[in-house]
Amino acid sequence: MKRILFICHGNICRSPMAEMIMKKLVADRGLTAEYVIESCATSAEELGNDVYPPARRELSRHGIPCPRRAARRLKAEDYARFDRLICMESYNLRNALRLLGGDPEHKLSLLLDDRDVADPWYSDDFETAYRDIEEGCGRLLDL
Repeated sequence: MKRILFICHGNICRSPMAEMIMKKLVADRGLTAEYVIESCATSAEELGNDVYPPARRELSRHGIPCPRRAARRLKAEDYARFDRLICMESYNLRNALRLLGGDPEHKLSLLLDDRDVADPWYSDDFETAYRDIEEGCGRLLDL
């Protein structure tokens, strides 16, 4: 069983998009039973909130289901529960390291090696965020 946790700032845009995109990619390959895929935030700002409507619309535009969910914050016990903790940007990575007290097993990484995932919260560019996330999830699945 492979356990992946996607992490962003508020858990209403990028990390739930990554969760849903990865679940779809895994399902398309018939591997759903082999994966546990979730997402969370490094901040408490959006706790309990559902996926941001423009993020939901972008997923829908690509035929990716997005069930209702509630944003949650990264917890220390997540480190033991997941094999990979994947951050959307370097700021999230620094906050995750602080919340977890380090990364002794080297489970934390960025989704993209060469850049941060574009943040649609400020740009309102959910299409670019989607492309970045789809690219990163595709690479992750091929590992």
